[in-house]
Amino acid sequence: MTHEFDAVIVGAGGAGLYAALEASKTARTAVVSKLYPTRSHTGAAQGGIGAALGNVDEDNPEWHAFDTVKGGDYLVDQNAARILADEAVQAVYDLENRGLPFSRTPEGKIDQRRFGGHTRNFGEAPVHRSCYAADRTGNMILQTLYQQCIKNDVHFFDEFHVVEVIMDGTRAAGIVTFELATGEIHVFKAKAIMFATGGFGRMFKITSNAHANTGDGPALLARAGIPLEDMEFYQFHPTGIRGMGILITEGVRGEGGILKNRSGERFMERYAPTLLDLAPRDMVSRAIMTEIQEGRGMRGDRQIDDWVMLDASHLGREKVYAKIPDIADFCKTYLAVDPAEQPMPVQPTAHYAMGGIPTNVDGQVCTADTVYEGLYAAGECACVSVHGANRLGTNSLVDLIVFGRRAGKHIAEFVRHAPQPTLPADAGKAARERIATLKKTRGAHPGPLYKQMQDIMMSKVGVYRNEPQMKEAVAEINALRQEFANVRVQDGSENYNQEVLGILELENLLDLSLVTAATALNRTESRGGHSREDYPERDDANWLKHSMATLRGGDVAIGYKAVDTSIWEPKPRTY
Repeated sequence: MTHEFDAVIVGAGGAGLYAALEASKTARTAVVSKLYPTRSHTGAAQGGIGAALGNVDEDNPEWHAFDTVKGGDYLVDQNAARILADEAVQAVYDLENRGLPFSRTPEGKIDQRRFGGHTRNFGEAPVHRSCYAADRTGNMILQTLYQQCIKNDVHFFDEFHVVEVIMDGTRAAGIVTFELATGEIHVFKAKAIMFATGGFGRMFKITSNAHANTGDGPALLARAGIPLEDMEFYQFHPTGIRGMGILITEGVRGEGGILKNRSGERFMERYAPTLLDLAPRDMVSRAIMTEIQEGRGMRGDRQIDDWVMLDASHLGREKVYAKIPDIADFCKTYLAVDPAEQPMPVQPTAHYAMGGIPTNVDGQVCTADTVYEGLYAAGECACVSVHGANRLGTNSLVDLIVFGRRAGKHIAEFVRHAPQPTLPADAGKAARERIATLKKTRGAHPGPLYKQMQDIMMSKVGVYRNEPQMKEAVAEINALRQEFANVRVQDGSENYNQEVLGILELENLLDLSLVTAATALNRTESRGGHSREDYPERDDANWLKHSMATLRGGDVAIGYKAVDTSIWEPKPRTY
């Protein structure tokens, strides 16, 4: 079955919905999502969206941009960071005007809380910058944008999984999808295709990411020959629920929560004496892992699965349940811990991909010398690059809204004059044959491969990295990719075949695991979320550049792209 639209957005999170909202002003627009839109992972974002409104403290978008660059360890493209910070203010007011129920100050303004790495006057002191709706900010953004898209007659194709992007040279022509409900293959033809498929944290054993976060967009484009940018940089959020990875928002520390080791010591005083528990996430994650490795975790056994405590009990029951009601509920449900009375056990959890599909500030997929016509990306699957080596808290939602909106506006203008592309006569044939093969021939179950991949990535390409372990990871992931050729479904049913979906997702994760491990091995320095024990220092002379990784079978070819440092000169990070 073939569908024809002016614009097709793949992914129904914050970036995809905002892009669809803007594109639908001039274009017949479809959103294709493997989930029902309000189940997209944007809904898991808890703490807030950063914008220099100045409602609680004096603030300035330039300070926000500087914090973004500094927090990203100067691998951030600085003009893109300035756009992010400048347009964040209007983006938040636009969301408010569209009906988002932000928490309020006593004067009725949008309330703001502190978040890690956000400062006033270029690092002088912490600032209240995160605009929030209790600890449900991402969910409120999803609900608001989805309602607006329905109002604008955006067409939704829910539970459709993208399996192929159709390219005509450097021009996008369409996508091929697998409909979960029927098992049928659908082809979508469009003047503009945008990927907003989110992250790929499911490559790691302990992650805050939903099961659906399998890197579908970046993996498909990598197999289409498009290089991926800065894939070695993956952020570990310092406070995931012990053993589960479910996120405990940075907003807990923004409200005054304190990290403590087994002796009850506030250990961040040693690592970041100015910002303490609200230092950038990479610093806090490394501090926690150092405490664990030196025997000061709660078990004291120096194992990777040890943990520390996040204490918010001193804030009082009223504040805990007013400011972080969902977190309190999570802790009681999964840990039998009431955070108003007891500390919460936490450990670093794989959280956010700084790298992904390379784009410009209008969402167009591009490399240093090629712009792919009609092909767009935004959100976590994209790399614009405003997060550099380490994303600041709240900037994920800012990225979704600012660059999702910019991409949607560019699409709305592009499709007005662009002709419809021509699809090949056999579009969708390869996907049909492959799924038929998965169902009709016998082979291995994907489960063991999935678990091995997660264990390898967590233990060998995690918070701390070194050459011998990453070499092992590259070889072992490649071996798993070869074994994957023998994977088959055990259930051949047509309707709602989750095994087929799981195999397609595993293929994407294996490819992205290889690219991540290979680029991490290649970068012989420590910067932001990429922390090497064998190369502990940042090396601007050799490594102030973006990695551009091209997947070629079992090999990853790595090139480079210059970093925009036109506003602030790189300096060592201190907090």
